[in-house]
Amino acid sequence: MGGNRVLVVQNEADDPVGTLGDWLTDAGAELTIWNATEGRPLPADLEGFDGLVVLGGAMGANDDEIAPWLPALRALLRRAVADEVPTLGLCLGGQLLAVATGGRVERSPEGPEYGAQLIAKRAAAATDPLFGPLPITPDVLQWHVDAITDLPPSAILLASSPTVAVQAFRVGRLAWGTQFHIETTPATVRTWAAGDAGALAEYDVERILARSDAAHADIAEVWAPVAAAFVAIMREPGSIRAAGAIRVSSAEPITDPAAIRAALAAEAQAASRPPGPVPLAGPTFPAGPERR
Repeated sequence: MGGNRVLVVQNEADDPVGTLGDWLTDAGAELTIWNATEGRPLPADLEGFDGLVVLGGAMGANDDEIAPWLPALRALLRRAVADEVPTLGLCLGGQLLAVATGGRVERSPEGPEYGAQLIAKRAAAATDPLFGPLPITPDVLQWHVDAITDLPPSAILLASSPTVAVQAFRVGRLAWGTQFHIETTPATVRTWAAGDAGALAEYDVERILARSDAAHADIAEVWAPVAAAFVAIMREPGSIRAAGAIRVSSAEPITDPAAIRAALAAEAQAASRPPGPVPLAGPTFPAGPERR
């Protein structure tokens, strides 16, 4: 039996747990926030905790010289996967989970993603305890220049986007990572945009912010139930079976949302036979915001 105590790792002051914290608390979780800016040592293990959530940040997943707590955080993530502690990593947190368990993170080869976007569920997500109930193209908030370019061994690809193939994955029995954010508020995104004004000089920032403002209600509708499901897993971790691996192959880029939906529908029908889900690729964008 598990419980409701979750350690939340906040890597930067301007990426707090935000609305995700509200959703977790509403589902009965008790949050302990570890804030990297406060100078306290990161817990060496998860003794006394039933779950782990790792948030985003502007540093890269391997930027140990910028963020000296990252080696300890990657070790904590490895421990969480090995000990089967329910874990959720968002953006940088997802990248750290990937690196900690044998994946690779690099500057995104197809360019940055920013603002409110849709991602596309993969066939493997249909039976996933967190991603299964989601709509086929859920709303998310993007703000990153790095990307997971190689999944950890035995990880399961759960979602993609036209620009970044790895948007969500599951590694081990109880650990999930995402390339996107769900914890943001419109005010948080506006703070990021102001801080990244130089890098965003060539973009229509007002359009990005307007889309972000409008999308947050949809993000909450989609992802608040996921937070509640995560808390339920914390309470009953033994109820979740190990995920089965699905082979990932390559294909021509798919960028049109209607084409994405059609491809996913075809995958859903063929999920029981190879080949497995195909990562999506997309157009190249100019250099973007210095947030990962």
